[in-house]
Amino acid sequence: MPQDDKRLFLLDAFALIYRAYYAFSKYNPRTKEYTGLINSKGVNVSAIYGFVLTFLDLIEKENPTHIAVVFDTDDATTDRAQEYEFYKANRQAMPEDIANSIPVIKEIVKGFDLPCLELAGYEADDIVGTIAKQKAQEGYEVFMVTPDKDYGQLVEENIYMYKPGRQGSGPEVLGVKEVNEKWGIENPLQVIDMLGLMGDSVDNIPGIPGIGEKTAQKLIAQFGSLEGVLEGADQLKGKMKERVEDPENQKMALISKELATIILDVPIEVSDDELHRAQPIKEVLEPLFVELEFRTLGKRVFGEDFKVNQKTKPTAQMDLFGGGGNSEESDTEAKAEPEKGKDLSNTEHTYKAVSEDKEIDDLISKMAGQKSFAFDTETTGLDPLLAEIVGMSVSWKAHEAFYVPFPEDRKEATALLERFRSVFENEAIEKVGQNLKYDMHVLAQYGIEVKGPIFDTMLAHYLIEPDSRHNMDYLSETYLGYSPMKIETLIGKKGPKQGSMRDVPLDQITEYAAEDADITWQLKEVFEKDTKKEEVGKVLNEIELPLVPVLCSMEEEGVALDSDFLNIYSEELGSELISLRDNIFGEAGREFNLDSPKQLGTVLFEEMGIPYKGKKTKTGQFSTSEDVLSKINHPVVNSILEYREITKLKSTYIDALPKLVNPNTGRIHSTFNQTVAATGRLSSQNPNLQNIPIRTERGRKVRQAFVPRDKDHILLAADYSQIELRLIAALSGDETMTTAFNEGQDIHSITAANVFGVKLEDVTREMRSHAKTVNFGIIYGVSAFGLAQQTDLSRTESAEIIENYFKTYPGIKKYMDSNIEKAREQGYVETIMGRRRYLRDINSRNQGLRGHAERNAINAPIQGSAADMIKLAMIEIHKEFQAKGFASKMTLQVHDELVFDVRRDELDTIKPIVLDLMQNAMQLSVPIVVEAGTGENWLEAH
Repeated sequence: MPQDDKRLFLLDAFALIYRAYYAFSKYNPRTKEYTGLINSKGVNVSAIYGFVLTFLDLIEKENPTHIAVVFDTDDATTDRAQEYEFYKANRQAMPEDIANSIPVIKEIVKGFDLPCLELAGYEADDIVGTIAKQKAQEGYEVFMVTPDKDYGQLVEENIYMYKPGRQGSGPEVLGVKEVNEKWGIENPLQVIDMLGLMGDSVDNIPGIPGIGEKTAQKLIAQFGSLEGVLEGADQLKGKMKERVEDPENQKMALISKELATIILDVPIEVSDDELHRAQPIKEVLEPLFVELEFRTLGKRVFGEDFKVNQKTKPTAQMDLFGGGGNSEESDTEAKAEPEKGKDLSNTEHTYKAVSEDKEIDDLISKMAGQKSFAFDTETTGLDPLLAEIVGMSVSWKAHEAFYVPFPEDRKEATALLERFRSVFENEAIEKVGQNLKYDMHVLAQYGIEVKGPIFDTMLAHYLIEPDSRHNMDYLSETYLGYSPMKIETLIGKKGPKQGSMRDVPLDQITEYAAEDADITWQLKEVFEKDTKKEEVGKVLNEIELPLVPVLCSMEEEGVALDSDFLNIYSEELGSELISLRDNIFGEAGREFNLDSPKQLGTVLFEEMGIPYKGKKTKTGQFSTSEDVLSKINHPVVNSILEYREITKLKSTYIDALPKLVNPNTGRIHSTFNQTVAATGRLSSQNPNLQNIPIRTERGRKVRQAFVPRDKDHILLAADYSQIELRLIAALSGDETMTTAFNEGQDIHSITAANVFGVKLEDVTREMRSHAKTVNFGIIYGVSAFGLAQQTDLSRTESAEIIENYFKTYPGIKKYMDSNIEKAREQGYVETIMGRRRYLRDINSRNQGLRGHAERNAINAPIQGSAADMIKLAMIEIHKEFQAKGFASKMTLQVHDELVFDVRRDELDTIKPIVLDLMQNAMQLSVPIVVEAGTGENWLEAH
């Protein structure tokens, strides 16, 4: 152990500043710039806020004894840049907002009484490396705080990489073992050899053309070092041999290794006293935080007494923001945290409990006179179909709200809610809520239907920021600068000892519940403007909001379950498990815990001697993950994979589904979520219908348990056929694919004929299968490597097929390139209806992040348009069913499929309506095909 537990954290300032800046930034298509957290003075504080947030998180979580923040100087002044002009030549100019933030960040670091280290001619990683090695020798435990992978070469005993987490995730700490596993090497110093071979696009280090990470790993494993690879080039074959033997490539590889090597003898000295963590200097930091309007961060540093609008003496540091002076006159809270409204904690509010008859009548009268009001229900549980109402809050003006407590007696509660029927069923009044579907369910259990226009703040924010969080606490803190009261303060933490809302004193529950309605109303005022500003109002008003009552109806209807069938099936699979287990034990020669990865690895790879084809885990154990075992062709391994499939199927679905049956209805009521998938697709839970396995016969059989309500009903399943392919044909306008669909040709056979260069009649089943994989894989940006992994084709064959694919469908290639370019310019892509997917990493210097964003740029408009299409169809079908008064109900939505519980005497009328509305939900340049079937269970209907 290091002496005296001295823990030194060295922060790579620029890496953390850039990371912070882009984490809080959004691309503005109008100005073609990134705009982030802007305070009331118009200053972009994204980089400063994110850096300070990371810094404070580090202090609180790790409690370091010593810290330094290390800065780069101008790249042009470093020895590397002067000697090699190409080094870092591809780096874009530093955004002006970051450049303006750096002096402020340095002042903040000094305000924490910590050193800012930099030295002309050297980069931050050189300074970090030099100090890390020195201090590790002196007994320190050193953590290099950076997301930059190059630092891996510095890791040794007592020197670690510390990568801060994102959005609530914990940090990643990499020691020697973790670096070796991450890079697939035996020694962290081989990171330099890897970079010499593969290069580094971020720093414009060339490496050897055609060598990527996987190839570099293999070469280093074979030859030990870059020099060993160059010397042993005669042992290589084909193009690889040519590339490595090329004199120019060898020269650039050695230069690349030199550029990637972190310097460890920087002439810089820093004393232990300078590094020692001290107390913040209040007279320096407080005026800075006031000027920046960092209220919440200020409270973390200085305590609850800190206020943004406190009177402070002007300081020289304030000139850094282009002015300075007294911020007392500005009552606008900082938007930098990020805040877009006013702080409720500094505002008087009026929350009133309403329980007397006259007060209730007066409240109802006031509600009836509003064009819009927000409401929220307090209940006894999370399941709205089983929970009982405890109270209801309403608001239609910021900082004002009313709370109505409800009696515990069901009849009395129903009678009280009946008095509110006229306002909730008034078609002229807009109802506002946060996750409004829950509250609509609660009222429906008491016979009240919410009618008229609705506005859901959660859905609005989902469209504004689809990749973000949408819960009320986050929204309030982000847009109103206020942390709402936690429910745990009223009823305790989750668990068996958690109390009930019924037991909370009236004054406390009034404050809590009324606050929810108040916050919801204020968020509505913010998001109503933002949805227009971000041009997503059409999707909100034509798709997401109209879908809420549709999903309410489906969830309340539920679907019948054949529990007897599942019980019998569970016994069958139980017998199969016993048989498989006995066979595995017989092959192994002994019994062991099949569910223990450690025991399983020992048996397979040590005792049975089966060749191991994976990497060991961080704890040095054999991995027995599915991807490792699936690469091994051995009877006992096949049995283990089969055992796992059955075990998961049995526990997750077959034994679990009967437990989800609602005791009041005798049916399963899955919850459909609109704000989980960023693409716009619905997800579901309890049960998760999307994850019911359908690729295996055992998995498909689970659908057999979903049945009609009685003998007078039958299930109808309607499924979009090849919808994503049809959408990419329509969006790209590719003539060949569009013609194929318009003429009703088999698109997979047409593709196979073209990519394999054979006549249509000569296409084999295997060719068609490969073509199908490519057709659907292209949508997700499949590579030659990916295609080879999914088929029995070689990587060379896969590359040739993909090349032929784009020759066959040039319009698709043009569409893909165009979408990526649009995303780079706009910062987002759109569906046909205008649903946006923001891609913050589309211009990232990190190749992995950029590649992921590029694939999303291609896929999101397709998958999102498919989601929009089925949602539009659901809305229209629901309307038609209501208008015609059908007894039949829509019950399930899974991927591109809708399931209906149809009364048999309505089937012939309903089926053509469903097909027509699904096929015509959107008008495209290719026909939309819907396949429908009926059956006594879901499997049979599908």
